[in-house]
Amino acid sequence: MDAVRLIAAGRHALAQSGAAWDIVGEAWQAQALAQGVGGYLAVTGPPEMRAEARGLGEAGSRGCGGEGSAPDYPPRAAQLTQVSDVRQALLGLQALLGEVGIALVGVACGTDDETLYWQCIESIDAADESSDRVRAILRRMAVRERGSASGVA
Repeated sequence: MDAVRLIAAGRHALAQSGAAWDIVGEAWQAQALAQGVGGYLAVTGPPEMRAEARGLGEAGSRGCGGEGSAPDYPPRAAQLTQVSDVRQALLGLQALLGEVGIALVGVACGTDDETLYWQCIESIDAADESSDRVRAILRRMAVRERGSASGVA
């Protein structure tokens, strides 16, 4: 399945999540998507973006749940087969990661469960790092496009 569709499904699922642990699960799903998109672009993307894409994949892998706490359902990212529109996928992923961060702040602020609180904090950090990586790839794309537009490859 295309990354843009999976990201849209993730945004919808996050919006429908009500319970705190469901939101955390969707945060893990978003990080798995970041890992998948990063890995895909590290292999298939333009050479000058591959290092940043590898970084996105690594950042995503760190935010997919702690040991023994990962969700018992398969990650949505397992369905990833292509990234047909890299810019749209990255913009959508960036939006999803921002929404995840906001939702996790709400959960962290509203819980008395210390385990849940710290899981939210770790997931917020992971989403922020992944978002930084997405921004870096988008900047590289913009530089590349400006170079192409001016005739410099």
